[in-house]
Amino acid sequence: MHETNQKIGRLIYQIRQERGLTQAAFAKKLGTSQSAVNRIEHGKQNLSLDTLGRISDALNKQIVSLGGQGVNLRIEGGQELKGEVTLKKSKNAAVAILCASLLNKGTTHLKNVPRIEEVNRIVEVLTSIGVHVRWVGTSDMEIKVPARLDLDNIDKAAARKTRIVILLAGALMHDLSEFKIPYAGGCEIGKRSILPHIYALEEFGVHIEAHKGNYHISVKRHLPDGPVILYESGDTTTENVILAAARMEGETVIKMASANYMGQELCFFLQKLGVKIEGIGTTTLRIRGLKNIKRHVTYCPSEDPVEAMTFIAAAVTTDSSITIRRAPIEFLELELYKLEKMGLKFDVSKTYKAENGSTDLVDITIHKHNGELQAPEEKIYGRPYPGLNIDHVPYFVPIVACAKGRSLIHDWVYEDRALMYTEMKKIGVDLELADPHRVFINGPTQWRAADVVAPSGLRPAVILLIGMLAAPGVSMLRNVYTINRGYEELAARLNDLGAQISVMHDI
Repeated sequence: MHETNQKIGRLIYQIRQERGLTQAAFAKKLGTSQSAVNRIEHGKQNLSLDTLGRISDALNKQIVSLGGQGVNLRIEGGQELKGEVTLKKSKNAAVAILCASLLNKGTTHLKNVPRIEEVNRIVEVLTSIGVHVRWVGTSDMEIKVPARLDLDNIDKAAARKTRIVILLAGALMHDLSEFKIPYAGGCEIGKRSILPHIYALEEFGVHIEAHKGNYHISVKRHLPDGPVILYESGDTTTENVILAAARMEGETVIKMASANYMGQELCFFLQKLGVKIEGIGTTTLRIRGLKNIKRHVTYCPSEDPVEAMTFIAAAVTTDSSITIRRAPIEFLELELYKLEKMGLKFDVSKTYKAENGSTDLVDITIHKHNGELQAPEEKIYGRPYPGLNIDHVPYFVPIVACAKGRSLIHDWVYEDRALMYTEMKKIGVDLELADPHRVFINGPTQWRAADVVAPSGLRPAVILLIGMLAAPGVSMLRNVYTINRGYEELAARLNDLGAQISVMHDI
């Protein structure tokens, strides 16, 4: 590990010299001390994925190739977790609000933005088209949108690594009559057609045509003739229509909308910009937009319910007791209820408000189950909110693997995600694939260590990590870029709870 740190340190020193930066100037850009930079460059500092990401941003050069086989996790499993963890802000809310900042010609200040790869990719896209984005301190962000944007210069590589780039359609349609954006990318967990986006935005005079790796978008803006009925109650589809309505004068009614947390957060942010919105948290939204928006606003997204579910699954799988601080309870109630029916004991504090002033938070303490969990009597499946969060379904795979009996997980939304669950067989899970959407799991599991390449889906990769935490011995989870897309410092935070995870870099 020391030799690896030395190699990285020399590389950082060389790039800093090429950029004409002194150690003091580089330290200021990183938000750290000159002595810390000196330790890094001499290979005397262990570097987390998050720190490497910040160094890459400061030097405008990728230090370690996270997209290849360069970053692996070494897990010494079988450790009991204990202590408490405070949740980070919502990834899905942050990236949606970053796209929504394009609606505002004033200055948008976002607080406590997650330092994750998905955010980095959106920032790269925004800066490539001329948006001024800068980190303030360690986690705040300032966004200023210029009078003219340069869509011809869009960073195609960054755009294709995240599906959220499709939100540029709803955000940019107000200022551009014709533009193109690269095909959306992200996790390879299914087709995830943009047809619902196309149908919905057509109601506003937006025409989207796919051609040669890009979405070609032409706009003749007009207020929809009647309610916009979503072809599918998807989160990003709902967000795109909200962005379309936000700067249309007059009232837009959206029906069959997703009421999930990221859409609610987007509405709370737009309300700060002066947009009138009724029905937040329901499937019918009434939005009265503004033709022009120029406000100086500060907003702080709420905490991430998927992170909460991640730590809940880690506690249950390792049969541990931990406390999860600042959990958005409205988006976890059904998950906890199902766990209660399986026999899990937990405590939930009184509610208090998130910094956004709207979201209810609680502290959740998960207790040891001592191997007494029972398989759920009914299948576990997700659905658009209200319901069990579709992103939470994978975390029930390691959970039910700890329970006595036979469980059915039905992941009907994505064509490929359930196929990725079969990787759990490598660490001991007795799993049967019924079809591309359903798996049967027989528990309890005798976890075993293994050496596995992380699947391309974010959640399937994380549940492998969770299973490896429970498996006695040393496991290797290789090529974990996909985990870094959605989590900030996950390995380090699990280590703070008693896990033994080392980040290994192949240079």
